Amino acid sequence: MRASTISCACHGGATAAHRLPPPFQYYSPLVLRYRSDSKRNWRLVHTRIDVAKTCKLRARANAKAALEWESYEVAESGKKYYLDEQDVVTFLDPPKELIPLDPNSYNPASYLWKKIEDIPEERRHHLLSLLNPRLISRAWEVAGTRYDDPKLTKKRASRLLSDGDSAGSLELWKCRTSGASLPIAWINSSQKAIFCCTDGKAYGRLIGGYPLLRIMNSVSPLYFSVTQVNEVMSTEQPCDFAYEFGDGLLNLPEYPEEFPKPAKHAWPFNDQVVIYVRQLGPGVVVGQAWQEGKALEQVPKKLFNEMLMVKDYFGWSKKN
Repeated sequence: MRASTISCACHGGATAAHRLPPPFQYYSPLVLRYRSDSKRNWRLVHTRIDVAKTCKLRARANAKAALEWESYEVAESGKKYYLDEQDVVTFLDPPKELIPLDPNSYNPASYLWKKIEDIPEERRHHLLSLLNPRLISRAWEVAGTRYDDPKLTKKRASRLLSDGDSAGSLELWKCRTSGASLPIAWINSSQKAIFCCTDGKAYGRLIGGYPLLRIMNSVSPLYFSVTQVNEVMSTEQPCDFAYEFGDGLLNLPEYPEEFPKPAKHAWPFNDQVVIYVRQLGPGVVVGQAWQEGKALEQVPKKLFNEMLMVKDYFGWSKKN
């Protein structure tokens, strides 16, 4: 992460500029074991992981030491509000007393991209709790103006999601949405993993976060393929790519050892469910889920409200 210069209030009340040191982190090769269904054995695949892998203790210690220089406000309750994250919230939900900028004078998606870029990687997950369902929907709308800026459309929230990468590359994300029906209410707070296989294609898996769902995760894992599409089929609105769930019986050439074997999806994910995705900023995307249906006469419907997805830079639980 690049260093940034901010103004800080020191103990004497003076204001001074301070340049934060980059957090301690490194990229290390990882050996994943992949299952080959045709040979019924394991083979080693030496790969690299795009997640900024840790020395976790050192990274967190450095982050803690730098807290006194970070720009934040303290509420009466004692809770800290970081100004970079609050800038995103304020832009999506401006106070009534503020006069909105002329939309024709700037590109909202470009402005929001820059504000997200200003948030350090280790703090971007705060957006999951700061943005309520209405603001997540608003973020989807703002991301739609991204396609009016040719320079912005060349930027990528995730290289693996957009362009693919070498086999074995893995990205981990945290997701938040709302409005899901009771049978799939677990998806309101979930995770996803994106990985690239030897066929050059990207695939993913949606994972529930509750302990009782681990049985379902292993019996009927929600795998999907990542495809490049230009628009949402039902609305013809622009998008960057899609997560296509299909029937679940994906012909994966390999998958991480910790993951279960692909199996047929349970309802409603076996009814042509697609999550269309727009890139919002570095490590942040927003999606819209549709149940398009197998029957030709079936009217597509939204499966739940817009979903905010933030890249997890600090680890992965093998229990999932």
